[in-house]
Amino acid sequence: MAGDRAHRERIWDPALRAFHWTLAALVIANWLLGKIGPTDMTLHFWLGYAVIALLLFRLVWGFVGPAPARFAQFVRGPRAVLAYAREMIRPRPTHWPGHSPVGALAVLAMLAVLIGQVTTGLFADPDDYINVGPLASQVSSATSRAALRWHHRGADLILILVLLHWAAVLFYRLWKREDLVRPMITGWKWVRRR
Repeated sequence: MAGDRAHRERIWDPALRAFHWTLAALVIANWLLGKIGPTDMTLHFWLGYAVIALLLFRLVWGFVGPAPARFAQFVRGPRAVLAYAREMIRPRPTHWPGHSPVGALAVLAMLAVLIGQVTTGLFADPDDYINVGPLASQVSSATSRAALRWHHRGADLILILVLLHWAAVLFYRLWKREDLVRPMITGWKWVRRR
C-alpha cells in the first residue's frame, strides 16, 4: 500500500486546528509577556489559564476526538519512529496521514513541557507580592521558589521546542516539498495510506 499514489483527504478537524492556532498564539504571547512584559503579570496569568483549558481539551480530544487526533492513532513505538526517521531524510514527500511517528514525539514533548509550565506557574512565587501563582500558598516557600526556577527554565525549553517546530515545518517545505501549514489551516492534506 505504501506505493499507492497520494490523494487529498480531510485529516485535521476544525476543533484541532483551532486548538493548534490558539495555543500557538497564547504560547507566543505568554512567552513575550514573561520575558519582556510588564511588571504586573495579570494578563500572563489569564493567558496561562486559557492554556490550561486548551491543554485539558487536547488531552480529552486525544482519546475521544476523530482518529487523526487520537493518541492511539499516531503515537508509535521505537521501531516505527526509527523506520520513519530513515524515510524522513529522503528529499521526497512522505504524505503521512496525520502526525508522523517523529511528529508524534514532538507533539508529546510540547504537551508535556506545556503541562509542566502551567503547573509550575500555578505554584510559583517570585517574592514580589504581586505575581504570586494562585496555589503558591499551598506549598512551602522553598517549593514555590523551585517552581519559579522551573517556570523560567520551562520558558527557555518552550522557545527551543517552538524553534524546532518551525525548523521542521521549513525542512518539510524546502527539503521534502511537503506543505504542513496549509493542512493545519484547511484540514486537507495529501496522504498515502499505509
